[in-house]
Amino acid sequence: MNHRFRVSSTLPRRLEELGLPPVVVLRQAGLPLGLLDQEKILRSARAMAASGLVHPTSGRIRLDGADLTDRAPHQRAARGLCLIPAGRGVFKSLSVRENLRLYRAGASSKSDDAVDRAMEVFPALRNRMSTAAGHLSGGQQQMLSLARAYVTNPSLVLVDEVSMGLAPRVVDEMFAALRTLAASGTSMLLVEQYVARALSMADAVILLKKGAVTYAGPPSDLDEKSVLTGYLGVE
Repeated sequence: MNHRFRVSSTLPRRLEELGLPPVVVLRQAGLPLGLLDQEKILRSARAMAASGLVHPTSGRIRLDGADLTDRAPHQRAARGLCLIPAGRGVFKSLSVRENLRLYRAGASSKSDDAVDRAMEVFPALRNRMSTAAGHLSGGQQQMLSLARAYVTNPSLVLVDEVSMGLAPRVVDEMFAALRTLAASGTSMLLVEQYVARALSMADAVILLKKGAVTYAGPPSDLDEKSVLTGYLGVE
């Protein structure tokens, strides 16, 4: 199944001077798209606007032809849109089990074995079900956050900086989980700081420079060194 996702918007007034150009994403199920920009605020702002956490001052947001611009975040989730936010995004005072229950409550479709699927991918959480999320390690908190995509069975997942602040070994686990998710048929928009990982996983890439789209196409047409130098300022 193809999922058409369009963001054509300007950021809220407090950030509107940064502006965002249109991006149209046509994805076959299970094919991740990478979004790269030297400005983290612009990378993440598009994901936040798409999920409803911030409201654009102009433009429209559509998924599979449905206009979601004026929909609340929980209504967008019910339509199959799932955000994995930067900075963990878990309820720290609630247990792992309670977090998973909350995720499932807003799912677009509910499956009895959804939690079991998540535990198979993140076995480190299986024995921590009664532990408050705030008492987990940073890596375990990110596992719990990413488990949302397994529990809610979404059609499109927005993954915002999943590797942020994590040890290399945990980053490997996160990307393995993302590949498993993509292999299950879930479309994905990957907003990521690690260029090599994004290029190796995505079947298409959008490069942004100060919010402007400068490239949209397959990663095979990109030279990683040029990307690092031209877009991320790395010599």
